[in-house]
Amino acid sequence: MALPSSIPVPSGAARGILLILAANFCFAFMDATSKTLVVDYSVAQILWVRFAFFAAFATVWAMARGGLREGFGSQHPGLQVMRALILVAEIVCFVFAFRYMALADTHAIAAVYPLIITALSALVLREAVGLRRWTAVAVGFLGILVILRPGFGVFDPVALLPLAGAALFAVYQIMTKVVARTDGTVTIMLYTGWIGFAATSVVGPFQWTAPDAAGWITLFLAGVFGIIGHLLVIKALEAAPASALQPFNYTLLVWATLVGFLMFGDLPDLWTVAGATIVVGSGIYTWWRERRRAAEA
Repeated sequence: MALPSSIPVPSGAARGILLILAANFCFAFMDATSKTLVVDYSVAQILWVRFAFFAAFATVWAMARGGLREGFGSQHPGLQVMRALILVAEIVCFVFAFRYMALADTHAIAAVYPLIITALSALVLREAVGLRRWTAVAVGFLGILVILRPGFGVFDPVALLPLAGAALFAVYQIMTKVVARTDGTVTIMLYTGWIGFAATSVVGPFQWTAPDAAGWITLFLAGVFGIIGHLLVIKALEAAPASALQPFNYTLLVWATLVGFLMFGDLPDLWTVAGATIVVGSGIYTWWRERRRAAEA
């Protein structure tokens, strides 16, 4: 979708866009490794290993940026803990969904999360959301109904998992927006990694299945893809504002479809493609309205 000429794009946007495209490519492969792992290993074990990687990465990064004491110095420790726990719940929803659903179908439903963020921004943060954006939110949820098709004899309750995950991720993003007002990126990453690791440690070690060589390699790749993806997102946000990058987050759906086809032979049906098109179109329109209002302010 071409950007309106009246809305300026920052000079660093091109670099930021390339980085976010690469980040979403990594996240698609991370999800593919999770889909592979969940066949033989418990969700708790997969998350435990993933958060162990994340916590280790955040620790090394914090020590290079001023130390752990400074890194854990949050203005909102309770909110940071709650935010990390919500992220754990969100990932649980998606990894369970990967066990039963194709990557493309899962991400087609998850693409609704920016619209949920818009709704929550109005209801929770009291941000002004006009009639056109509310209409876009409603149209986006109609797109979800097209994908789910309740009442047509093809509805699978498992499809509610990515929808719940999208809602949790939207809450997580809203909470990130709140804590980021006072806490730095290192602090946010430390709390995310260590609270996530602590939470998954309650169950993960007790549902452990000793991986074979292929399992260890896949677990390692899941952690590496996740870390590289997060690093690329950070670098993308350093190069360009989040508002300029938002529509390109939908490329995760494209990557997930491609990776899902190459690795698992999965392709979305026409209903899913149609519904995803409605959801993504509504999300991009909502983003465009937000950018236009910001430019006119």
